[in-house]
Amino acid sequence: MNRIDQRFAALKTQSRRALIPYITAGDPAPQYTVGFMHACVEAGADVLELGVPFSDPMADGPVIQKACERALKHGTRLADVLDMVASFRETDQATPVVLMGYINPIERMGYEAFVRRARDAGVDGVLMVDMPPEEGAEVAPLFAEHGLQSIFLLAPTTSPSRAATICAHGEGYLYYVSLKGVTGAASLDVEAVARQLAPLREMTDLPLCVGFGIRDGETAAAVGQVADGVIVGSALVSRIAENAESPEAIPAALKAVLGDMRDALDR
Repeated sequence: MNRIDQRFAALKTQSRRALIPYITAGDPAPQYTVGFMHACVEAGADVLELGVPFSDPMADGPVIQKACERALKHGTRLADVLDMVASFRETDQATPVVLMGYINPIERMGYEAFVRRARDAGVDGVLMVDMPPEEGAEVAPLFAEHGLQSIFLLAPTTSPSRAATICAHGEGYLYYVSLKGVTGAASLDVEAVARQLAPLREMTDLPLCVGFGIRDGETAAAVGQVADGVIVGSALVSRIAENAESPEAIPAALKAVLGDMRDALDR
């Protein structure tokens, strides 16, 4: 069983909600990322989403765009990100790691080379914003063959018919985008999210995890009442940016944000 499935099965038996942090690999410099990953786990993360830096992150707002710029300034590439996962796996064999980003870096590396290197590094899932199920029919089986789960996005604008297609092809968990717009948006209507998740639960048994608009323990706890997990990105990446000149302070900053969310979710 994939580590992602194992983790969600364990959470279900404990009646707990998943806490899924996102950070951009290589931000503010590559040598710090593995330490940040461990800090997130120490603060209570259940799954890690590791962003692959890309020069045109069209689904992301200014916070993550700038994180990509900082990472790319140091030459962080997909091969480096896979090396980071392999290093993380030297001391953590349990926490699922999902690569999140855009398809271009994978196409540049080559699908066959990517799946082999990702498998060997210890990657569990892949969420490519610009690879919906309709365009992933050829590569998703290759991912599955090498133990990589294909994770897909759903949004408030997703039609019922397309949601059914996404649910049928999704693996691991589904990432529900709570807001229209890019990452880092501020307004979150939890009642609306609950209404939108209800029909999805009739289409799939996959865990439904909600991202966009999760800022603190209060918003995490509210979303945790209606979702199987919460995904937090911009709130963490902002802390990294604030401390970019003092990277030794970043692990504590990440732990403060995630610790508050973990406590709120568990309450």
